[in-house]
Amino acid sequence: MDLKKIQELIKLINKSNIGEITIEEEGTKITLKQKKDYVPSHQVYNIPSGQQPIAPPPPPAPTQAAAPAPKAETPKADNLITIKSPMIGTFYRQAGPGKPVFINIGDEVEEGSVVCIIEAMKLFNEIESEVKGKIVKVLVEDASPVEYDQPLFLVDPS
Repeated sequence: MDLKKIQELIKLINKSNIGEITIEEEGTKITLKQKKDYVPSHQVYNIPSGQQPIAPPPPPAPTQAAAPAPKAETPKADNLITIKSPMIGTFYRQAGPGKPVFINIGDEVEEGSVVCIIEAMKLFNEIESEVKGKIVKVLVEDASPVEYDQPLFLVDPS
């Protein structure tokens, strides 16, 4: 396969939505892949003549997770155990509207007790405590997004 054919194939793939192509000719095999992480650095807006430009929509505001409380509010901060989110999703303290909250501050939890639900991709996952103890602090607001390994609760094991 000659170089001009390869260059034409590269141009064709760059202009199309083809993710990957493999061509085999006369014992030569070529695989071309398009980058998937391409993000345009700017947007181009065509404005018909005689019209006022319309401002593009503002980028979405970054969501901020609830920050943990200062150490002064939590008793015996040295021996507290953190229950963390095992996945990315939306944190819920109750199974549904009007249902009772799984746990409150001051409640005792056992290993395997359901402490919250995290919704990920329309699936509701019950999160269980891995420790026995007393809930000291809830670190996340109900119905807020959580990240993987984000602290959810502080538990006093004593």
